Amino acid sequence: MTVVLHDYWRSSASYRVRIALALKGIAYDRVAVDLVAGAQRRADHLALNPQGLVPVLEIDGLRLTQSLAILEYLEETRPQPALLPEGAAARAHARALALAVACEIHPLSNLGVLARVEALAGPEARAAWNRENIARGLEAVERLLDHPGFAGRFCHSDRPGMADCVLIPQIYNASRWGVEFRHLPRIAAVASSCSDLAAFQMAAPERVQVA
Repeated sequence: MTVVLHDYWRSSASYRVRIALALKGIAYDRVAVDLVAGAQRRADHLALNPQGLVPVLEIDGLRLTQSLAILEYLEETRPQPALLPEGAAARAHARALALAVACEIHPLSNLGVLARVEALAGPEARAAWNRENIARGLEAVERLLDHPGFAGRFCHSDRPGMADCVLIPQIYNASRWGVEFRHLPRIAAVASSCSDLAAFQMAAPERVQVA
């Protein structure tokens, strides 16, 4: 069966899944969902995901939602190459790194929240809110990367994994909003290492937008 990814080119959650699919070597067809135009609220998309969100991954006869749940499913059903390190403690820490971005930074920077901030306080407040949230969150992630499993290239161990799939889209957003991260040496090292890999290059928003 053909794997189908319903996504938006600049969605962080979609970006995570594109990276994971590329790392796993899983080919897929892409269906673009224009969030700016409100396509996520159309009946055909709500039939796929009642939350009206992206991504939705159709795979193995299933329709999967929520990016980290999708990454976990891919890891469980297609374990090689692995997205998580060996050992329960290491895997817990790798998941914590991913969740620090997905559950702490990203929700405060999503389209709905930013639109509400702008409606209440104006566009300057929206930009300040987002920059402060991203900067504060990345500083915390930098401290979390100070762990025995950090070898200087990726978030955990010597190969890219789940945490990298989640961090790189957040770094993309930081750059988009003018939030500096080069003063965070561990995050900067991860960004540099991932930028050299084809899986991350293929999943990049600009690459997808023009495809």
